[in-house]
Amino acid sequence: MPRRNPAAFARKQLTVVHTRLAAVVGAVALGLAAIAFARLGDLAQQAFARLVAAAPYAPFIGTPAVFAGIVYLTRRTFPAARGSGIPQVMAASHNPDKTTDGALVSLRTAAAKFLATLAMLLCGASVGREGPTVQISAALMVAVHRWLRVPVTAGVIIAGGAAGVAAAFNTPLAGVAFAIEELAAAFEQKVAVMVMAAVMISGLVSLGLAGDYVYFGAMGQALPIRTMLVAAPVAGVLGGVAGGLFSRSLIALASPAQTWLAPLRARPIMFAALCGLIVALAGWATDGLSWGTGYETTRHLLAGDHASLAFGPAKFVVTLATALSGAPGGIFAPSLSVGAGLGQLMSMLFAGSPAGAIVLLGMVGYFTGVVRAPMTSVIIMMEMTADRTMILPLFATALIADAVSAVVCRPKLYHALSEQFRAE
Repeated sequence: MPRRNPAAFARKQLTVVHTRLAAVVGAVALGLAAIAFARLGDLAQQAFARLVAAAPYAPFIGTPAVFAGIVYLTRRTFPAARGSGIPQVMAASHNPDKTTDGALVSLRTAAAKFLATLAMLLCGASVGREGPTVQISAALMVAVHRWLRVPVTAGVIIAGGAAGVAAAFNTPLAGVAFAIEELAAAFEQKVAVMVMAAVMISGLVSLGLAGDYVYFGAMGQALPIRTMLVAAPVAGVLGGVAGGLFSRSLIALASPAQTWLAPLRARPIMFAALCGLIVALAGWATDGLSWGTGYETTRHLLAGDHASLAFGPAKFVVTLATALSGAPGGIFAPSLSVGAGLGQLMSMLFAGSPAGAIVLLGMVGYFTGVVRAPMTSVIIMMEMTADRTMILPLFATALIADAVSAVVCRPKLYHALSEQFRAE
């Protein structure tokens, strides 16, 4: 039996401790960053609401100007900060040796993403902070590992991004599911352990500072089996078509093969200003419902309340305009709001059924249609509403929406967008 080398064994153990310490410190740091981002995002939306109350026509000038200014600065100085942030993390995880020295998951890009997303919320843009939180979290995890001189692997980047999803929504299971479905091309056991550890630690930080909250509030509405058998397929088909069209539009604008879009790509600043004007007009036409993340309106709809029937269509238009502009910002929260509006329209077909339950199906259907991650969609909605009674119709809706969206838009959104960053 060979003798163990005490010095080699000690070095190996020290490396293990060092690696675990980096994961813990990184998870704590990104948990704190996610909480700060969430609170500042809420303050930014409140500030915009006060501005509109004091000067109702200010968005017609301010929103296009901020869109144009942010896109100009992003393209000129921080190109890796544009868009959602999830494609950047996916691209970085494919080649961690090269990308960790680049801009995709650098602290400089993360800071730009943080400030630019807040600026977009300050002007009423339909952006979420969840996608940006994924990129910011991955950058923090990479920075801590480099600071402690621990090798940066794909697992480190994936763990940081997954913990960002968990911290942004207070949904730890959804963070793990998102890592499996979207961020990790080859999900290995070591990566799984690192993801779960990072998600758990960032979740504890969020729990300790923000409390044990349910993102949309607890709901326990259920559907009769007859209604369930009809409503789930309807939500799946409608959500899959609408979400697929949204994804197809974003991918088309980013694809150089679409030559008919060349004039728009040639004038990105002017196009961003036009997108900002569309956001301002839609917000004015809906009395402000389509501005921001749409969180409050979505929460009311889940509770069974009513909103303008224009909420869903208007939110779809402004979210698409904001995303097409190329400005930093995520699409998670706005997509859930579009889905809630879709669910409200669907509830008119099922009079007498719990409206909140139909809205929930609409949210899962549309969200799955956009991101094509059915397991993540179901788990994230279960965690954000603390509702276990709807698990079967939610899964049915998500699977149908995924299949329908694949027909409308063959490539998955984040995978297609990440190819551009990998090429760069």
